[in-house]
Amino acid sequence: MLGWALTFLVIALIAGVLGFGAVAGTAATVAKVLFFVFLVLFIIGLVLGRRPAV
Repeated sequence: MLGWALTFLVIALIAGVLGFGAVAGTAATVAKVLFFVFLVLFIIGLVLGRRPAV
């Protein structure tokens, strides 16, 4: 998922340089959402992955 966020970030940067404002804004928004979803899942994985064996 982090790979997808980075991909959309690169698309946003390239579109911004080329002057496609709407495409850049949309790609940046998608990258931001994917990054935060990745962060939440990563933190949940850290918390649930450290349970001691019973």
